Amino acid sequence: MTGFLSDLVQYQGLFQMITVLGIGGTFQIGFQISTLTYMSQHVKVFMNETWLERYGYPIQQDNLLFLWSITVSIFGIGGLLGSSGSRYLAVKYGKKKCLLCNNLLMIVAASIMGCSKTAQSFEMILIGRFMCGISAGLCVPLHHQYVGEISPKKLRGFANSTSSFFWSLGKAVGQILGQRELLGSQSLWPMLMASCGFPALVQLVTLPFFPESPPYLLMQKEDQEGCKKAIRQLWGEGHHQAEIDDIMKEKATMKNTKILSVLELVKEPAFRWQLYMIVILTATVQLCGINAIYFYTSEVLQAAGFDERMVSYMTLSIGLSELVAAVVCSSIIERLGRKTLLRGGYWIMGSLLACITVTLSLQDWYFWMPYCSLCLIILFAVVFAVGPGGATVSTRVEIFTLSCRPPAFVIGAVLNWLGVFVIGTTFPFIVERLKHFCFLIFMGVLFTSGMIIHLFLPETKGKSIIEITEEFNKLNFKNKHVPTAPNHVTEDDTFCTRL
Repeated sequence: MTGFLSDLVQYQGLFQMITVLGIGGTFQIGFQISTLTYMSQHVKVFMNETWLERYGYPIQQDNLLFLWSITVSIFGIGGLLGSSGSRYLAVKYGKKKCLLCNNLLMIVAASIMGCSKTAQSFEMILIGRFMCGISAGLCVPLHHQYVGEISPKKLRGFANSTSSFFWSLGKAVGQILGQRELLGSQSLWPMLMASCGFPALVQLVTLPFFPESPPYLLMQKEDQEGCKKAIRQLWGEGHHQAEIDDIMKEKATMKNTKILSVLELVKEPAFRWQLYMIVILTATVQLCGINAIYFYTSEVLQAAGFDERMVSYMTLSIGLSELVAAVVCSSIIERLGRKTLLRGGYWIMGSLLACITVTLSLQDWYFWMPYCSLCLIILFAVVFAVGPGGATVSTRVEIFTLSCRPPAFVIGAVLNWLGVFVIGTTFPFIVERLKHFCFLIFMGVLFTSGMIIHLFLPETKGKSIIEITEEFNKLNFKNKHVPTAPNHVTEDDTFCTRL
């Protein structure tokens, strides 16, 4: 506890910046995912009323469902476009400038959606959702990279896992605001839809007071004084020579290296296994069953005899449990390590899905079985947040050098948004055919991914990017000559240890 309090005082600038980045970063994704559920019925009614007023007859049910599906999926299409451009924008303008401009886009999108009811235009909702998707697709990879680059080695895992915490926080806040007593009513849903502009406004006002990431300033801008000033602002006064040496070593290896494009990264054999890992981690998040769990929560609660209002509150309790678990992940990730949390989390989640499949199969046989299903669902969400939810983000940041981190995050983000779109369109049909036995598919994915992580992913806890790269080189260049990177820092590249 004493060590934590001392770190809290020394690294107060870092913790403040992590908060600012989180509010305008993954918080937005969780918030928009959760609020959409509470707005669905109100938006459908609004679309029907608008159609009736325009054309004199109500919209056909098939057309209404099509409009609503477009409203949901267009967010993912925007996210795909935004994430695709994140690499170019981050390299050209820096992460700080990109995030500031991105906040303006989110505020404009929120304003358009908030005025849709007054303007009697559901098209404004579609435009706003598309713009929100672009903004979200851009901010998430920037958030992950930014947090990873501003953190010292001993706090890197904690800092990276906060992305998962803010995602859970956004989801919980959205669930709270979406209650009928607050903004989830028939009259106030436009305010709920527009409320995504407030976190963007907070980041827009506060982020200018914080620096660009030290590695970016040193490697891309050749600004040693700016790098030292940024480290001093974020990490406080003290000896940070070890971290500085790591940055300088990475710079030494990059002297004749440019920021790779996506195609160049895919073709580069030195990063083959890193790419395998990011594909596996991204695909597993999409196919771990967490979305299916949330889909079945309402069904399980209704089967247990709870009324609709109680179902809403109990769904909120699952979101709050996940938020608490994300806090736990931030506190234990540096002790247990990323590999342990990923591997153990996958296997525990797979076992829980097997149990959930059994309890759902038997819920009509015993009156108490739905309660068992509910407990298992809550436990599943908690395990996801404690383990893979936070460790996935941290691992993706740590296994790539600065030269290939932007294109790597583009690949991960594109895969993630494609997964959102594909799962969103196919999952209802899977559920219709397989019912709760669809969990068996997710269970197989979890156990397979856990075994791959166990066999091939090196532990990144407490290691520099150079050390992690050397671990991956054993896989990338098996039975081949391994390129050696400079393991020293020249005298010209060093600067003072006392900041």
